[in-house]
Amino acid sequence: MSRLSCPGGAKQVKKVRCPHCGNFDDKVIDSRTLANGEAIRRRRECNGCGFRFTSYERIEEKQFMVIKRDGRREPFDRAKIERGVQRALEKRPVSQMSIENLVNEVEDTAAIQGKGNHEIGASVIGDLVLEKLASLDQVGYIRFASIYRHFENLEEFMREIKKIGRMPR
Repeated sequence: MSRLSCPGGAKQVKKVRCPHCGNFDDKVIDSRTLANGEAIRRRRECNGCGFRFTSYERIEEKQFMVIKRDGRREPFDRAKIERGVQRALEKRPVSQMSIENLVNEVEDTAAIQGKGNHEIGASVIGDLVLEKLASLDQVGYIRFASIYRHFENLEEFMREIKKIGRMPR
């Protein structure tokens, strides 16, 4: 169990469910500070089945909004970025930890850029993902770009391939 300090000095017990067996009894094996102290990564081991898994604690501030192409606003959703990156890197030799790091970097950068008015354009987030994917996996970059950029024809697709060939790694 993880104990978190609450305002006023009271202790609050947080229980984490094992993703393998559903047990709430676990122990923390390792804790690391991430994202300039704004998140904590904890490696846990279930006391019931011995399964090891990772949990994250993040500071929640006022959530920033993403401005979509059509002008709608919706709350920033980290899971959307992770799903898109996962699909782009499906069957590629990229570790889950590398994907998590990429998503963390995109989230941190987006939060910094959107901090002033708590808003950020979806296109800015998409460009951040592409920038990170370009240095991680070029095939994943092209897969993500093909959906994100909405290529209309083969020439646009070929221009993007040539562009990534010129990018520094």
